[in-house]
Amino acid sequence: MTTQTALGEDTFRKPKWKRAVLKLSGEALASSASDETIDAGTVQRIAGEVAKSVSEMNVELAIMVGGGNIWRGTTGAGEGMDRAASDTMGMLGTVINALALQDAIERFGQPTRVLSAIAMSQVCEPYIRRRAIRHLEKGRVVIFAAGMGNPFFTTDTPAALRAAEIEAGVILKGTHSGVDGVYTADPRLDKNASKFDKVSFSEVITNDLRVMDLTAITFCKDNAIPILVFDIMKPGNIGGALRGEEIGTLIQ
Repeated sequence: MTTQTALGEDTFRKPKWKRAVLKLSGEALASSASDETIDAGTVQRIAGEVAKSVSEMNVELAIMVGGGNIWRGTTGAGEGMDRAASDTMGMLGTVINALALQDAIERFGQPTRVLSAIAMSQVCEPYIRRRAIRHLEKGRVVIFAAGMGNPFFTTDTPAALRAAEIEAGVILKGTHSGVDGVYTADPRLDKNASKFDKVSFSEVITNDLRVMDLTAITFCKDNAIPILVFDIMKPGNIGGALRGEEIGTLIQ
């Protein structure tokens, strides 16, 4: 009976995807109950779930982190700033978030590497595709910073690009605003909105279901990379998403 229980636990903890990219918005790192740009408690909880999931499931996990809690390029551009300069400021904000996340994850004993699309040799490594894959194979969590290194793109698109480059099986899109998947309309505004358990890329594009930017959705469709949209703020959901539990919405 002991053996069966152990096998059951192993099966339960087995990841659905061997390699995954977690798309984490910058806003998810800031608590709505705090004025802090980066909320230590929130970062610690997410880091703990990441470290536990990687350790227990032996999954290869990369994280693309955004910077919206620090600076949004479109906000600056809306105030008259040069869009390229404003977007570059946003990319630098993602590096700050990546370093905060790295510190938190490593305090749980999980090795990490931050790879930046903008060279910052004193604080992190440059993004090199083969280096990223090698880090993953060695059991390190890879944190992608600075998006693609180019303005005019949100971090959704580089998340899709990096997923294709490292041959990830899925993108886990963590939401933070209380919306736990893809709905027919914004459930915060429309009480009659219904949630999809599964939805096709074509439906997302045709019905303009705004879960990621259109460039990222189209890229994932063209490269057959599924996207699981789920509530990252609910404890345990990162591990559940990696195991393929029926949470959120699967786009494929």
